[in-house]
Amino acid sequence: MTFLDIKTDYAFKKVFGSEESKEILISFLNSIIEFNNNQKIKDLTILDPYNIPLLKGMKDTFVDVKAKLEDDTKVIIEMQVLNHDGFEKRILYNTAKNYSQQLEKGENYNLLNPVIALTIVNFEMFEFEKYKSSFKLLEKENFTTYKDDIELIFIELPKFIKSLEECEDIEDKWLYFIKHSEDLTVVPKDIDKEIEDAYKIANTANYTVDELELQRKRKEFIYIQRNSIEKAKRDGHNEGKIEGKIEGKIEGKKENTIQIVLKSIEQGLDINTISLITGLSIEEIEALRNKL
Repeated sequence: MTFLDIKTDYAFKKVFGSEESKEILISFLNSIIEFNNNQKIKDLTILDPYNIPLLKGMKDTFVDVKAKLEDDTKVIIEMQVLNHDGFEKRILYNTAKNYSQQLEKGENYNLLNPVIALTIVNFEMFEFEKYKSSFKLLEKENFTTYKDDIELIFIELPKFIKSLEECEDIEDKWLYFIKHSEDLTVVPKDIDKEIEDAYKIANTANYTVDELELQRKRKEFIYIQRNSIEKAKRDGHNEGKIEGKIEGKIEGKKENTIQIVLKSIEQGLDINTISLITGLSIEEIEALRNKL
């Protein structure tokens, strides 16, 4: 038995954003998001459910699943496998856009409903060790909440290092599924029904040859993108080293030239001769002589 890599857009959308994913998504969100007064999601609507033609046209390395909860709170769940410039700003912009676009022109602001952005990333974002973090608008000194309408939640998969045996609660088991699905050959024991259903959806035996080829191409695209980013970093690092060496040589030559000028002045050579020897202008040599 083999499973899809849930970190790819195709598999993530299939598991969490399909018509049959409602109970799966409710379980997953209830395990991750801490709602006020320990409330739990009882119902939701998946917006823009899984669509193969849409995924075929994607050129990005992320995909989102949108859901509206029973209290009209909107939740945007995104899987992002590669970091890039402006990523944090894009998350904030997308969340704010989904918040502001709820109103038609002239409608009352009281009609605005909360938006929660849950972002799962396959790289490290923050310097602290915990894998889950939540951001809200707070007063800087006493941490009073300004408004609960916007919340950003991040899950950093590389920081989730629990083994299958160490997974204790349902949150652990969901994150283990997302991070390790492609490495497993059997469905783990003692898991909730919704997680078991997610494994069933991710089972490659349920897919056609064309669907598996699409999954393979998505993984290959991500692999190429990741290698391109790493190569760019290496090239930039090497160029920095070369530039540093060149600048060092230039600075060394400048210092050497200055010493020649100073020695020549001490020996009484005229400025025109010194200029011919060093390549410096008469004004530059005069400036150096005035420093003596």
